[in-house]
Amino acid sequence: MDNVEEGKIEWFRCKLRAWAFQYLRDFPWRRTTEPYAIFIAEFLLQKTEASRASPIFEAFISRYPTLNALGIAQLEEVANILQPLGLFFRTQRLCQCVGIIVEQYQGKIPDTETQLLALPGVGKYTARSICTNAFGQSLAVLDTNVARILERFFGLQGNRVKSRCKMLWKAAEKVAPDTEVGKWNLTLLDFGAAVCTARNPHCGECPLQEKCIYKFQFDKNKRTSL
Repeated sequence: MDNVEEGKIEWFRCKLRAWAFQYLRDFPWRRTTEPYAIFIAEFLLQKTEASRASPIFEAFISRYPTLNALGIAQLEEVANILQPLGLFFRTQRLCQCVGIIVEQYQGKIPDTETQLLALPGVGKYTARSICTNAFGQSLAVLDTNVARILERFFGLQGNRVKSRCKMLWKAAEKVAPDTEVGKWNLTLLDFGAAVCTARNPHCGECPLQEKCIYKFQFDKNKRTSL
C-alpha cells in the first residue's frame, strides 16, 4: 500500500463519493448523531445485516429511549426484544456495558476509542464507528466489506481474520479522506454490500472497474481460458 500513488487513491475516493451521492442507504440510526442511539445501533449491527437490525433498533429505542431507561430494565426483558437477532451473549454484553457507563461515566456514552474499547463486546470497528458517527471524529473503520474492497481494488492480501490485520487497517486509514470520514465509512460499507459483494460481485456495473486490480486479473484469466 505504501507504493500506491496518491493519484489512484484520490481517484478511488472520487468515484466512491459520486456513487454514494446516488446510492447511499438510509437507516434510522443514520439520521441521528445522538450517542446513545448510535451506541445501540452499533451493538445491534454486530454480525447482523442492517436490514434485519433496522426494525429491532426502532422498537428498542421506542422501549428504551435513554440509557438510564435501559439501565433499569431486566436482562430477560432486553433479551426478548433482541431475540429475533439471536446471539444472546450480545444482550449480556450490552447490559454489562450499560452498567459500566452508568457507574463510571455518569450515564454518558464514552467519546474516545480507548474508553469504548474497555467496554465488554466493543471491538475496534464498533468503537471507531461510535466515535465517527456520534462524535464526528475522523477514524477509519475496517470490516469484511471494507477489507474486500481494499484487497480487490489495490491488489492487497490481508490475513485470514481481516479485522485483526494491521496491514489492512493501515490501508483503510490511508485511503480515508481528511473530512467527512463518517460518511466515507458508510460509503464503503454500502458499496461492499451492494456492488463489491463477496460472491458474484457486480464488476460490470462497478465505477472502480477501470483501475481495479481484481477486475484486471479476472479479465486476464478469462482471456487466457478462451
